Amino acid sequence: MPENTEAKPAQPGITAANEAVRRRFAFDDAQDLEDARRGFMGTARESVIRDAEGRAVWDLDAYGFLNQDCPDTANPSLWRQSRLCSDHGLFEVVEGIYQVRGFDLSNMTIVEGGHGILVIDPLISAETAAAGLALYRGHRGDRPVTGVLYTHSHVDHFGGVRGVVTDEDVAGGVAVIAPHGFLKHAVSENVYAGTAMSRRAAYMYGAALPKGERGQIGAGLGQTTSTGAVGLIAPTLDIIRTGQTETVDGIRMVFQLTPGTEAPAELNIHFADHAALCMAENATHNLHNLLTLRGAEVRDPRVWAGYLTEAIGLFADSSDVAFASHHWPVRGRERVVAFLTEQRDLYAYLHDQTLRLINQGLTALEIAERMELPPALERAWHTHGYYGSVSHNTKAIYQRYLGWFDGNPAHLWEHPPAESARRYVDFMGGADEVLRRARESFADGDFRWVAQVVGHVVFADPDNAEARALQADALEQLGYGSENGTWRNFFLMGAYELRHGSVGTPTVTASPDVLDALTLDQLFDALAIRVDGPRSWDADITVRWNLTDGEPVTMRLRNGVLTHVTDTGAGRERAAPDVEFTLAESDLRAVLLGAVAPADLTARPDVQVSGDAGKLAELLGHLDEPDPDFAIVTP
Repeated sequence: MPENTEAKPAQPGITAANEAVRRRFAFDDAQDLEDARRGFMGTARESVIRDAEGRAVWDLDAYGFLNQDCPDTANPSLWRQSRLCSDHGLFEVVEGIYQVRGFDLSNMTIVEGGHGILVIDPLISAETAAAGLALYRGHRGDRPVTGVLYTHSHVDHFGGVRGVVTDEDVAGGVAVIAPHGFLKHAVSENVYAGTAMSRRAAYMYGAALPKGERGQIGAGLGQTTSTGAVGLIAPTLDIIRTGQTETVDGIRMVFQLTPGTEAPAELNIHFADHAALCMAENATHNLHNLLTLRGAEVRDPRVWAGYLTEAIGLFADSSDVAFASHHWPVRGRERVVAFLTEQRDLYAYLHDQTLRLINQGLTALEIAERMELPPALERAWHTHGYYGSVSHNTKAIYQRYLGWFDGNPAHLWEHPPAESARRYVDFMGGADEVLRRARESFADGDFRWVAQVVGHVVFADPDNAEARALQADALEQLGYGSENGTWRNFFLMGAYELRHGSVGTPTVTASPDVLDALTLDQLFDALAIRVDGPRSWDADITVRWNLTDGEPVTMRLRNGVLTHVTDTGAGRERAAPDVEFTLAESDLRAVLLGAVAPADLTARPDVQVSGDAGKLAELLGHLDEPDPDFAIVTP
């Protein structure tokens, strides 16, 4: 590791750039501050939220330093946004609707009904959700939870559900409402590529970074992710169409489905009795991601803009307040319309102008450098790229329409990073010469170039301490200048891991609840993506599962591919099985999820085996374990 592992001061160029931001924008505009603090009722007495073992999963006071003036190690615009997001407590939106803010990355909204309360989006962790509910009850009384509503399929909107209700509550009649397709997308996103997403989320949210003026100051959408217990209770009521109305405990709701916007399954809700509009995560106080840096499917800004237009038409004339599952409400009908219209124009402009430039032959990198927002949009604080950015959103649009290839055949078959790095360093005269010239570029303030070129030295020789130290210093300066919270976190996490080593994955979203929610199809698919293909080229193993409470399934490993079919499905497996098991679905799930070893499965009295039982262990032996600690800034 580099000898000097301490965070460094801002370089003069970064200090000057941050000062230019301060002069450019209206920092004396106090409207957001007024909106964010309006309705404050109080906060928790205990600042640290802990799990059952006493481990801290959230610290309400961790961002107290944001009340100071912005230092030169932070972009003033991001510092302003983080200060607003760090306000924590219970807030009244309107009479009967309350929000717990600052207890996690997201907000938890509570709507009072005739007997109890409807909880909307119960945060990431059971511990933070329970603390938020306790805060509400301390101010409004011990009302029972009579309904839960997930606005969409991301973990920060359902993961803490077991902090507010139990399985017994739901079995006893507590409604769990979600948009159509919620469960499929919630579990698939957190399982199929969940390990990679979670590892990259460690960079995106910076949960393991030291908090402070040279460290993590927020993520733009909220501060960071809590690190408690992630759970999931399946919905009992699906919203399947726009205009669908439901009443829970006297709370009347009209829904707008918005699939393919910020999430593949999402909805907005209008509360007519309160003249209040919940925009889920479709309109928040920042430019959102079209492709999140942790990784996901590319979102469609054209569809997103279209649903915002529809929301304006459906609800704006009857909404005195708009609130979301992040940030703070917008009040007054004219302001609500202006807010939604500007958010709509933001996504539409990026979509249309990116395609215009695509059709002029520009590449994703060229478009990202050229794209600017109209002055009227840029003046609105809520369009700033604190979470998404103009740069990476335009690249996402390019990817959505044209994919990874820019059309230049020189980029069609490039060497992988480590191989390219060795060649680059050799062509540039060796590591010492590259570092000598890179230090000159660092002194000139060209930190983007330093990060790009020294990255080759690190990948050519990851043990080169001088290269790691210079690369860390360059990434750190880029973080200090970033208006985007997730960019800052990525840069500073890269610097941190170069100096200190890997932090791994602080927040794991593939929890037992999420795994239990997998359909059998999804579970078999999840196993298939773990097959070590090259090691399995010559394997040919067929296992048949005769379910006592379901349809028989046959799985076959052949040519490095694990397939599964049912007797009534298309492409029925014709190969004779090497082994057959007759068992309940719960036993099948247990062995496939690794909770029960194959040898222990065959010993169970209610499991019948025919054939070579050892073939199951042989097949499972071809599966790889995902790596939650894979390298990012080194090869």
